[in-house]
Amino acid sequence: MLMKNITKITCFVILGFACAGMSISCGYLATDGSAQTDRGSEIAAFEQPIRSGVLRSRELKEASGIAASKCQTDVYWVHNDSGDGALLYAIDGIGKQLGVWHVTGAKNRDWEDIAAIKDQSGKCQVVIGDIGNNGFERKQLSVYRVAEPAVDKSRPPTGSPPSETAPAETLNFHYPDALRNSETLLVHPTSGDIYVLTKSKKEPVSVYKLRPDFSGTEQMAVKMAEFGVPAVPNGLLTGGDISPDGEHIVLCDYVYGYELSLPALSTNFDDIWKQQPRRFSLGDRGVGEAVAYTPAGDAVIAISEDVNSPVYLVKRK
Repeated sequence: MLMKNITKITCFVILGFACAGMSISCGYLATDGSAQTDRGSEIAAFEQPIRSGVLRSRELKEASGIAASKCQTDVYWVHNDSGDGALLYAIDGIGKQLGVWHVTGAKNRDWEDIAAIKDQSGKCQVVIGDIGNNGFERKQLSVYRVAEPAVDKSRPPTGSPPSETAPAETLNFHYPDALRNSETLLVHPTSGDIYVLTKSKKEPVSVYKLRPDFSGTEQMAVKMAEFGVPAVPNGLLTGGDISPDGEHIVLCDYVYGYELSLPALSTNFDDIWKQQPRRFSLGDRGVGEAVAYTPAGDAVIAISEDVNSPVYLVKRK
C-alpha cells in the first residue's frame, strides 16, 4: 500500500507540473499514434466545479470509484481501493454515508472502479472492477456484478455491521497482449458491454471490451482502440463513466476531467473512441480517482482518495 501511494503521488506531481508548465496546452496522441497539436485540449462544455459536500465517513479512507444508482434517488455507490474488504458503500450527493454492504462471494484484491446499470427488465445492478494490477503480477482480473442493495435512509449508517448483498456473479478475464494496470471500468447502459481502460505513465490509453457474460467462462478482452487525453502523461486514467443516454463518456486522471461524445449520426457506440477528449475542471480533489455522471446525465460528480474527500458537482452548460 505504501509503495502504491508513493507511485500515485509521483504520477500526480508529474502530471500537475507538466500541464501547469504548458498552461492549458498539453500534447495529444491520436489513435493512429501520430502526434497532435492542442486540438484535443479544447474545453468541454461544463461549468466551474461546485463543492457540494464532503465524504463524511471514517471508513472511506481511499475511495476509488463512484456510480449513481439508476433505481434509488440521491444514492451513489462507492468503494475503497485495495486494503479494504469486499465492501460497498452508499452515500448521497453531499457525501453522507447511507449504509455499508459486504459483497457476497467477492474478493477485493484491487477494486478500482464501479458502474451502476438498469437492465432491460428494470433490475438495477452494481458492477465492480477488480482490475488494478500496479505490480503487473496478475494474469487474471475480475469483474463482479451484484443486484443493487436497497438503501434504507432511516437506518443509522454507522455503528452497524455491514449487511450482505445477494451473491455476486463473477467475470474473469485476461488481456490478449500484455499484463496491464487499469483503474477505469465502463458499462454501456443499453448493451451491458463492459469496457476496461488502461492506466500508464508511458503509453496512451488502451481500450478493451468484454461481453456481459457472467457464466463462469474466462474471457480474453478484445482491444478496441488507443487514444490519449490532453495531458502529460496522456494515459494516466483513474476513473470514468458512460452517460445514461449512452452519448458521452467522462474520464478523469489525478488532475482533470475529460469527456468524449459520440458523433451525431453514429449508431455504433465504439465510434466514440475515435473522438478527441475535451478537458474540464473537476475541482481541487487531491488524489482524484473517481468520477460519474449524475442520474440525469446533466452533471458529473467527483471525489478523491483522501480521507474526508470533498465532493464536487460539475454541471453541464
